[in-house]
Amino acid sequence: MTTANKITIFRLLLVPLFVMEVLYFAENGNDWYRIGALLTFAMAAILDGVDGFIARRFNQRSALGAVLDPMADKLLLVSGIVLLTRHVHPELDRIPFWLTVLVFGRDLVLLIGLGVIYYTCDSARVQPHPIGKIATVLQMATVLWILLRWPSAWLQYLVWGTGISTAVSGCLYVVDGLRQISASPHSAATPGQQSKRNSANNQEE
Repeated sequence: MTTANKITIFRLLLVPLFVMEVLYFAENGNDWYRIGALLTFAMAAILDGVDGFIARRFNQRSALGAVLDPMADKLLLVSGIVLLTRHVHPELDRIPFWLTVLVFGRDLVLLIGLGVIYYTCDSARVQPHPIGKIATVLQMATVLWILLRWPSAWLQYLVWGTGISTAVSGCLYVVDGLRQISASPHSAATPGQQSKRNSANNQEE
């Protein structure tokens, strides 16, 4: 249980607190709950960078951290995006439904793709892309922008930037996954299957 992993677990514990504060704000409109949700989300986002820095700087990378860190990111972002897609409060803008579907769709495709790669190749390697990190930052920025109640006119540009980076990163991960499958010897046909295919092709000719 490294220091980086302890921070990641603390980030996981902040997620239900964030959800509770947003729901309380939606129920009674007390602005302190909005501020509490804003600070909780911001703290979790900042600690995301802190535990990553500690893991790299002090060589605290671990198998547990490789699972917990993306889990904490996804739970925080999914909670914020889902809650702010619905009409929480008249004073808060809403995240467009299409962006929510895009974020969920990309993550679902990546999850299924990881399963297929692992089943086909006996291992799966995820190579982070800079555009993927940009998409994550912009998703967090979108949630923070709404909670801060900053101008709605500029929010649409942030939303479109988030959507484009999310879609592009998803396509890059899919291409990388297809390369892994193509390069794996497990994806090639077995000699028996190849002989049957050659025989079938000869018969057709």
